[in-house]
Amino acid sequence: MIKILRFVLILTNVSIPLQAQTVHKYEISFENAIHHEAQIKATFTNLDDGPFEVRMSRTSPGRYAIHNFAKNVYAVSARDGQGNELKISRPNPQQWDVTGHDGTVVFEYTLFANRGDGTYSQIDETHASLNIPATFAYARNYMHRPVEITFNVREDLNWSVATQLKYEGGTTYSAPDGYYFMDSPVLIGDFHLREEMVDDQLIRLALQSPANDSEVNEYFSKVMAIVKAQKEIFGELPSFDYGEYTFLLLYMPNASRDGMEHRNSTIVTNQKAFEEPLAETSIGTISHEFFHVWNIERIRPASLEPFDFEEANMSGELWFAEGFTSYYTTLTLVRAGIWSEEEYADRLVGSINRVFNSPGLQFFNPIEMSYRAPFVDAATSIDPTNNENIFVSYYTYGSVLGLALDLSLRTRSDDKNLDDYFKLIWELYGKTEIPYSIRDLKAALASYTDQSFADDFFSRFVYQSQMPDFAGLLREFGIVMEKANPGRPTLGNRLLRVDGGFQLSGNAVKGSPLYEAGIQSSDIITSIGGRTILPGVEVEEILEERRPGQTITIKYVRFGEERTARVRLMEDQNYKTSLVRRPTRSVRENRNAWLGIE
Repeated sequence: MIKILRFVLILTNVSIPLQAQTVHKYEISFENAIHHEAQIKATFTNLDDGPFEVRMSRTSPGRYAIHNFAKNVYAVSARDGQGNELKISRPNPQQWDVTGHDGTVVFEYTLFANRGDGTYSQIDETHASLNIPATFAYARNYMHRPVEITFNVREDLNWSVATQLKYEGGTTYSAPDGYYFMDSPVLIGDFHLREEMVDDQLIRLALQSPANDSEVNEYFSKVMAIVKAQKEIFGELPSFDYGEYTFLLLYMPNASRDGMEHRNSTIVTNQKAFEEPLAETSIGTISHEFFHVWNIERIRPASLEPFDFEEANMSGELWFAEGFTSYYTTLTLVRAGIWSEEEYADRLVGSINRVFNSPGLQFFNPIEMSYRAPFVDAATSIDPTNNENIFVSYYTYGSVLGLALDLSLRTRSDDKNLDDYFKLIWELYGKTEIPYSIRDLKAALASYTDQSFADDFFSRFVYQSQMPDFAGLLREFGIVMEKANPGRPTLGNRLLRVDGGFQLSGNAVKGSPLYEAGIQSSDIITSIGGRTILPGVEVEEILEERRPGQTITIKYVRFGEERTARVRLMEDQNYKTSLVRRPTRSVRENRNAWLGIE
């Protein structure tokens, strides 16, 4: 999300009327929604002399990779203020240069949109889900100007509009500048609407999905439980622009699973069949995205300021901005009463296993993992990568560091915890909206605890790739962490059944038996330990009579040639976590305080 400039933040409280400013005006219509098209007209006035540059963004707030939104724009035309057709040239794939104008350019085009998620746009006869960078061309070099947008909704389909944009009347909305506009997704349709006031601010849910009122009411109650549980962490809600926050939810059969945070709203999408109950669809994503209204939207890395709409956006703080948010994602579900403490304890180990067992820790620390976001955050490429061996998600990596820091603070003798550390960060960098650096996070931790503690945590776990003693930390809170399958042999890679045998699901994992034996992802394994791979035979069945450390023979085919390798089996390295059923009183108190159980 783009940080709004300081003068704009002031103007949200003392607004200058749009009529007194040069406003860029948009109009969008959906007559051909059945074929996923929209007609868009943008009117740009009071322009400087010379070529006028119109662009589609290559990035989207909350995403860090490059996206070529211009590929879905066609039937482009431009006219001046008198209706005369203007010449258009294309200096690059994302841009149109308009010449010969009279200070006004009316730019029109058709947009094709058929991906419902947190980055792209989707239009059909049931709804229009619009992410602004994927929908609207913008005037380069004029992003400081206010924007007014009119949605010509399909009244025959009973469509309404939900967005964080400022309501101006009818179906017209506004933004104080182009940055805010680009950060403001829109959901249009015949959706369910629920609202509740919290501390004099309106929390709104707009849900486009087949569901009955009872289902929606129950779902909204869980959403509000999340809102209130997270408010307790920081002690207050942010002051939302216009006093409103909006959940834009698209749970439809043709949507994709995703979620994306914005300054005063989030868009959450999921592929849900008509007959499926609403239940807890994407409830974890709701928790994650709402936590972002503090951590990343207002507590914001300096490396993402200002947000660049023309190039990829790289940040070394995503382990904190996304990862610590991921830690609170699931912790909130317990505190909100949506998950039981047993569920939380059982699921806790998933992230730990992914980080503990990743060879990527040999190559990158959390900061460097964060730098890889432009390559992995919904980025597309056709050449293979070696991510199995060099990358672990900064979401996951950061979440286990959040867990480690929280439990480490709670085992101190001075009554510390991650909630209160976040309150301090909120006061220093969130409420003030002063962007932070990693050094700022460390200094704040030193201020909250002591210099030695902060130096140790950042030196070992942030600037290096060491792993905390999770088993010891969790023990203090009545959770046992132990080997999930002690004594069970494994080849160290997931195998998929193919014609003629098994094949690795991806690259061989560095350090695994198959990696050490030189077996590649394209090889077809035809025999394991002397047993030919037959239909119905599973790897686990073949290995159940073996033991870790034992050497077996594997036959495989590479480029039509049969080969043989000697493979030394290893012990399954995965862990499991579970609750201690009868902890001591002090352990029980520790756990209750951590999980918010009264």
